[in-house]
Amino acid sequence: MEEEEEIGTPNIPEIDSEELLSLIQKGDAKAITEVFETVPTIDIAEAADGFEPKDLIFIFRNVDSNYTADFFEELSQDTKESLIRAMTDKELVELINAQAADDMADTVGDMPANLASRVLRAADKDMRKDINALLKYKDGTAGALMTTEYIEMLDSTTVSKAIEEIRAKGKDAETVYTIFVRNRLRQFVGTAGLDDLIFAKADETLDDIMDQDVVSCTTQTDQEEVAQMFRRYDLTAMAVLNADQRLVGVITVDDAVDVMAEEANEDLARMTMMEPSEKPYMQMTAWENARKCIPWLIALLVLGTFTTLVLNRLEERPIFHALLILTSFVPALMDTGGNAGGQTTGLMIRGLAVDEFGPKDVGKILFKELRSALIVAIFVAGFAFLWVTIEQYTGIVSMGDLSNTGDPTNPLNFAGKTIWNGQCWYGEFASHALKFSALVSVTMFASIVAAKMIGTLLPMGAAAIKKDPALLSQPMLTTIMDATILVIYFGVACAFFPLYV
Repeated sequence: MEEEEEIGTPNIPEIDSEELLSLIQKGDAKAITEVFETVPTIDIAEAADGFEPKDLIFIFRNVDSNYTADFFEELSQDTKESLIRAMTDKELVELINAQAADDMADTVGDMPANLASRVLRAADKDMRKDINALLKYKDGTAGALMTTEYIEMLDSTTVSKAIEEIRAKGKDAETVYTIFVRNRLRQFVGTAGLDDLIFAKADETLDDIMDQDVVSCTTQTDQEEVAQMFRRYDLTAMAVLNADQRLVGVITVDDAVDVMAEEANEDLARMTMMEPSEKPYMQMTAWENARKCIPWLIALLVLGTFTTLVLNRLEERPIFHALLILTSFVPALMDTGGNAGGQTTGLMIRGLAVDEFGPKDVGKILFKELRSALIVAIFVAGFAFLWVTIEQYTGIVSMGDLSNTGDPTNPLNFAGKTIWNGQCWYGEFASHALKFSALVSVTMFASIVAAKMIGTLLPMGAAAIKKDPALLSQPMLTTIMDATILVIYFGVACAFFPLYV
């Protein structure tokens, strides 16, 4: 068993904060370089995040820029800003111009204006132009996500010439595995893979070997849609075009994966009634964490007014006072209905997120969920009937005193005697217990079906009006289902026990 565990353990070199800081303080540049050569850059960045700027500067002065470019990108925004403030102009110039333009644009976009100006002054002309071009695009679009560092060639370029150009420009490009091809009108016409070039004849042109049936997006395409296109078509890179169908940038699969993770985190946060955070949990202060919870909790409290209103009106009915046991099952019914609706809502949000279906499929989805809801409701309602009966017979719940209704014709009015204390006929208790179990069972059935229908319609409706399904569905589901279940429950109770109405 131990051998199996060892075999399954990833063989990834590690470095912790104390060890890295010790090497820096010792001034052991050789050891730190060896760390960068053996340990994944992101792990080093996590260990170094939060170090004093002087310690980080030691790394940038002694480690090759091929490593430190990625290292800087993996640091948190706060650490990046403190590092930039502490660097000399010369060090900053070297740092900025070693970065990818799209990564630097993301960093600059979140900086205070004075610090962003310093970064742009340090950037060379081409880098500054690329950063400014990327910053003009709306956040969350393909334009803001793309990079301008790619290899673009004319369709008339020969294979031998293309390989020479890759060797000359490849190190500065985001990817060399996909070559983007344009015609003489500067319009994007296709892509050629590096493997296509390797196996093609030297005198063939890119027009001969390129793939013309390619997937592309525009600068205004939503980043979530871009990520789904990568997943659907198994892409490693995608062309980003302007309104004239000209290539203005590319998006690579690593950026698409980041978007998928970001969107998943946002959906998860909103489904748990919190605003998404760009900071990792361990970097958030208690106030930042609380601030994201407070608005949602207050909003849900206000929305809960509808449930309070329904319950308050029902309390005025005689049946509420005559059958006190009714209140005992309100939480269970609400929880079951809410959970059933929540399960369906989760399925809908996931399906919409991965583009398995859309608002146009609402009829088909609703019919499928209705059949599923009926199956679930039959099983759960059947179990509820048995379980509530057991609860009554074992005394887990008490039927209470049903004798003082003042109605001598009421078959449950036994001269001031209670049902549960054994003074009444057992047959009458059984009749009442089974009737109440049926009441809960029927309510459970109707609540589950309603919950699953509402849990389907809310996300689909949100998607239809171009809103985030995760943002709108969960709070609305809770409010609507609580009020709906109360109305169903007491409506069925009035039908089952008309003498108490």
